[in-house]
Amino acid sequence: MAYSLLIIEDEKLLGSELVRHYERAGWDVDWAKTLAEARNLFTKKAVDPLLVLSDRSLPDGNALDLMEEMRGQGNTSEWLLLTGYGSVPDSVRALRLGAYDFLEKPCELERLDLVVASATRSAQAQRRLLEQAQERHRRYSPEAYVGRSEAAQRVRDMLERLTRVPFSALIIGGESGTGKGLVARILHYSGKRAQQPLIELNCTALPHDLLESELFGHEAGAFTGAIGRHRGLIEQADGGTLFLDEIGEMHLDLQAKLLKAIEDRKIRRLGSEKEISVDVQILAASNRDLEEMVRNGSFRSDLFHRLSVFRLQLPPLRQVKQDLEELVPLLIAEFNAKAGKQVKVVSDEAWNLLRNYDWPGNVRELRNVIERCVLFADGPVFPAQWLQLPGHGNAPHPSPVAPGTECIVLPLDGSMALDDMDCYIIRTTLERYGGNVTAAARALGATRETLRYRIRKYGLKETA
Repeated sequence: MAYSLLIIEDEKLLGSELVRHYERAGWDVDWAKTLAEARNLFTKKAVDPLLVLSDRSLPDGNALDLMEEMRGQGNTSEWLLLTGYGSVPDSVRALRLGAYDFLEKPCELERLDLVVASATRSAQAQRRLLEQAQERHRRYSPEAYVGRSEAAQRVRDMLERLTRVPFSALIIGGESGTGKGLVARILHYSGKRAQQPLIELNCTALPHDLLESELFGHEAGAFTGAIGRHRGLIEQADGGTLFLDEIGEMHLDLQAKLLKAIEDRKIRRLGSEKEISVDVQILAASNRDLEEMVRNGSFRSDLFHRLSVFRLQLPPLRQVKQDLEELVPLLIAEFNAKAGKQVKVVSDEAWNLLRNYDWPGNVRELRNVIERCVLFADGPVFPAQWLQLPGHGNAPHPSPVAPGTECIVLPLDGSMALDDMDCYIIRTTLERYGGNVTAAARALGATRETLRYRIRKYGLKETA
């Protein structure tokens, strides 16, 4: 692949030598002898070079002025500047504008080639990042939240508004599986911080002590096993977005530390005396009622009010079943593409089953069901027999567990959703240990906090 290079040089001998040298090296070269010619190439001929190699002083002005102008119009080329005499103010300005290097004439071709090769790698990396950001922006536009119901339209309208304003924090509410992660990505990749990192953390995934270190980072020796410095997720998200999923499971003392970090815009790694300034947009999500948690004292009211600059409540699928008409064909098309299938026809029987089911697992459950049906389809007709929805007589049941045995038998033919398996394992273990959470957690190799979260999630009963 030939890379594009724009040379801006008024000296004919040097310019022709550079053109000849880089064309031989495989570059697609344009040559402008004045700033006006270069500006014409950028604006009227839509030239978008990977690199710009320019003399600083040209007959009609300073190349830094053109560079600043093009940067303001979104130009992403790497600029290498040549000058016949050094100038500290110009060097400083060039670096401030993002020039890759500022070289003095005469510059040997061998040295120039090394700088050009390095600048090429930098420009390629920047282009890849830009393309990825643009692809994510297209993928995660507000229209990615699919649905024709009034509730879905309200969510999209709110997302449209939020992506245009620089808000500091937001709470996303809704049951498990309603698309809180999708909404977080839409808000980031369609918002003002799309070019910066999006860092995601599920607060139930780590025990309390590790969660603090993961959020705030630590210095070497801060605790047993801390053999090196670790940048926390808040620090990694600087300039971008931090998405805290299931924030309702965070311990109260850690909530206080998070609140201080948000208020002060500063963090301190564990074991460090130095504060680090951060600029982070916080998205918090929970499938629990945070207001109720504030009332019963299990969630800090000051953190809740700080996070709820905006609040976005996602509707459960059972309340917006008309959205199935857009969701089902979209999911079928997605899994057709992944599995090389050609499912196109959804029978009236299948539609009736889909509409008459309440979808307790919401869109996540719907995805699992559609994926199973598409994978098991033998032709263009959506196979209703593989829906296997609970309450319709064809739902799978795990094999019974014999008394005294230490095993649970589950179907591995795709007929049982992952959440159903998880719920069955936890319920069976609790029954075996008389509802004792500590004993059940020990048997499952999990922490009590993790198990209690899943017990609440599935509405199970515990005794201790």
